[in-house]
Amino acid sequence: MSFLDFLGLSGPRPAPGEKAPSGPEAETIHRIVEALEKMEPARAKKIAAFAFILSRVARADMKISDEETRAMERLATAWGNIPEEQAVLVVQIAKCQNVLFGGTDNFIVTREFSQSATKEEKIELLHCLFAVSAADDSISAVEENTVGQIASEMGFTRRELIEIRSVYRDKRAVMKDLP
Repeated sequence: MSFLDFLGLSGPRPAPGEKAPSGPEAETIHRIVEALEKMEPARAKKIAAFAFILSRVARADMKISDEETRAMERLATAWGNIPEEQAVLVVQIAKCQNVLFGGTDNFIVTREFSQSATKEEKIELLHCLFAVSAADDSISAVEENTVGQIASEMGFTRRELIEIRSVYRDKRAVMKDLP
């Protein structure tokens, strides 16, 4: 099974006699997909789930900004220890999947990630979710609520969430209006 098949994005194959996309972009994507397919499947799956969950919070307000996209790419590169071009592809795939199937897959992907992740990885993910939310210098209430929902799905207590959230208090929209 290819990485794109795993993510449900392999799409239809060109019909007989129909030419597949070509050119430098197609070659780059092909190279990246090949590199991702060479990863251990469990690692590739975890990185894909990580990116999907990041896109879940980025899309909480029904749009994913350029700042949020760049933040997700940086975080996927660092967290997944993958080259930037692979992270860009993984984030783009995750964003598309979230737009197409987000409501259906949100809980399932989060549960899958949670079952395979260590406590430290889950804590890192929460920090990354707040970082993506703060990419535009403000964590909206809807983004904060989405992070809270994800934290709950991963088994975090309210206290644990508040402890992590406190690191980002200066970015929280609800705190910016206080005297």
